[in-house]
Amino acid sequence: MAGKIPPQFIDALLARVDIVDVIDARVPLKKAGKNLQACCPFHNEKTPSFTVSPEKQFYHCFGCGAHGTAISFLMEYDQLSFPEAIQELAESVGMQVPAAQQNALRPVQQNLYDLLEKANQYYLHQLQHHPQRQVFLDYLEQRGLSTEIVHQFDIGMAPDGWDNLFRTLASNNETSRLLEQAGMLVKNDKGRLYDRFRNRLMFPIRDRRGRVIGFGGRVIEADALPKYLNSPETPIFRKGHELYGLYQARKANRRLDRILIVEGYMDVIALAQYGVTNAVATLGTATTPDHLRQLIRSAPEVVFCFDGDQAGLDAAWRAAENALPVLGGNFELKFMFLPAGDDPDSLIRREGKAQFETMLNDAQSFSAFFLDHLKQRVGGDSMDARARLIELAKPYLGRITAGVYRDMLAQQLAEQAQTSRHVLNKHLGKSAESNRPAKKKTPTVSQKTPERLAISILLQYPTLHLALTETESLANLSNKGVVVLRQLLEMLRNNPQLTNSGMLLERWRGHELFPHLEKLAKMPLDFDETDKLRPELVGCIQKLQQQARYERQKYLTEKYKSPAGLTSSEKEELRSLM
Repeated sequence: MAGKIPPQFIDALLARVDIVDVIDARVPLKKAGKNLQACCPFHNEKTPSFTVSPEKQFYHCFGCGAHGTAISFLMEYDQLSFPEAIQELAESVGMQVPAAQQNALRPVQQNLYDLLEKANQYYLHQLQHHPQRQVFLDYLEQRGLSTEIVHQFDIGMAPDGWDNLFRTLASNNETSRLLEQAGMLVKNDKGRLYDRFRNRLMFPIRDRRGRVIGFGGRVIEADALPKYLNSPETPIFRKGHELYGLYQARKANRRLDRILIVEGYMDVIALAQYGVTNAVATLGTATTPDHLRQLIRSAPEVVFCFDGDQAGLDAAWRAAENALPVLGGNFELKFMFLPAGDDPDSLIRREGKAQFETMLNDAQSFSAFFLDHLKQRVGGDSMDARARLIELAKPYLGRITAGVYRDMLAQQLAEQAQTSRHVLNKHLGKSAESNRPAKKKTPTVSQKTPERLAISILLQYPTLHLALTETESLANLSNKGVVVLRQLLEMLRNNPQLTNSGMLLERWRGHELFPHLEKLAKMPLDFDETDKLRPELVGCIQKLQQQARYERQKYLTEKYKSPAGLTSSEKEELRSLM
C-alpha cells in the first residue's frame, strides 16, 4: 500500500530507524514518563503538547493534531516527498533503497536532475582542460581560493561561445527541450536555442539531498553585466525555497548550531575557505518564510549578515518582515551588520576566523533590531512619537503567531512606549488576536464501537493480535469497520514483523483508509499497558462474535421461512445457534 517501494523494505527500514533519533535531531525532546515531549514544531505554543512514543514509534500533538510515523515527520518537517523521506531514512542507517525504486520521481523531473548533473560535469571539465581556462584559474587564485575549496563547491567554467553546452548535451530534440526546461538553454526570437551561461565561473546549486537543481554564473571581467546570473525557475528549482551552500553546510557539520545568511556565492565559499562552514546565501531574492523554515529546521540560531549601509539596513528590514510568520519557535533570529566597505570575504581575511565569530556572537537580536528600526522611523521620545510607535508596530505584531514570543515582544513594546500592557492590549485589539490552530476534537474511547476500539488497540499495540485465537465468525458481519478489522488482523498474522504503530501504519500509506487509521492510532485508550488492554481487546472481539451469531441466526431463520428452506447443514447450524 506504500506505492512503488516494496513494503518489505519499508518494514526493514522502520525496524532499524528510531523515531526518537529522527525527531530529536530536529526538535530537542525531553523525557516525560515513558514518552518524550517538546513544543510542537508545527505550531507555536507555550507549553509542550507534542509527544513521541518510542514504544509505538509514533508522534502526536494534542494542540494542533499533527501525528504520524518517522516517515510522516520527515515529509511534514523537512518537506520531503515519500520517496525522498525513505531515501533520507535509509541513508541515516546505512541501508540501500532497492535500485529500481530509488528514482520514484516523475520521469521529467528525473531527466532534469540527470541533465543538470551532466552539465555540471561539463563545466568542471572545462575549468580543468579548456584552452582559455587560465584566466578563470587566475581569478580564483586572486580571490584566495584553494584547490580543495574549489573542488568542495564544484566550481566550474562556462566557455565563451553561444552553443558550447548545446552542442555537447543536446543530442536530439527531446534533450534540447529538456535543457531549455531546465533553464540551461534560451530560445531567441527566431526560435534558435543558445547557451544561457557563457564566459562565466559556474556554481552548481544543490538541493538538501545534494542534487544539482540549477546554476549561478559569475563574470570575471569587471565591466561585464550582469555580474551574477542565476538559473530561472524550473520544475525542480524555486528561488524562494532553495539556499546556496546549505547542502555543503550540513555535510561539513554533523550538527549545525548556527547558520549565517550572507549575500552571495563567493561570500559562502570565502568563509568556508577560512573555516566558517555554516554560511548560506539566497539566490537573487530576499530571504523568504520558506527559506527560514528550512533554516530553523537545520539549526537553532539563524544570523542575517548585511552591509552596514542604508541598502543593508533596508534589506535587513525586508528579511525581518518576512520572518514574522515563523517567529516564536525553539530558535533565535539575529542580525549582524558589517563595517562600512567590508563584505564577509574581506572582513574574515583582515580579522581572522576568531574575530569574525566574536562579531557573530555579538549579533543583534531580532526583537532589538525590530524595535530599534521602528523607533528610528518615529523619531524622538515625545508622547506623540510613542503613540505612533504603537501604531507602526500593530500590523507587524498581528503577523506573529500567538505565543510566548509575541507576548514578550509586546511587553518590550509597552516598555519602549512607556505604557502598560493593559493599555497596549486594549489598543492592539483584534490586529494581534491569536492565530493558533484550533484544537481538533478527538473522539473518546466511550464513543467507539467495538470494532473501532479493537482497531485502535491493534494499531497502537500490534502484538496483541496474538491474544485472538478465533475470529472466523466475524466474516458474518459486513459493516465497513469489521471488514477493516479483519483486513488488519490478516495483515498482522501474515506479517509478524509489524510490531509497532509506525510499521503497521506505513503498510496502509496510499490506501483510502490511511487518514482514518492514523486518527484511530492516536485515539486515547483507557490503559497504556498490554496486560490491561489484552482483555479489553478480547472483550471487543467477543461482542462482535455475539453480534455475528445474532446476524447469522437471523439470516437462517428468515431463510427457513422462505420457500427455499434450509439445507441439512444449515438446519444443524441454526439449532446450534439457538
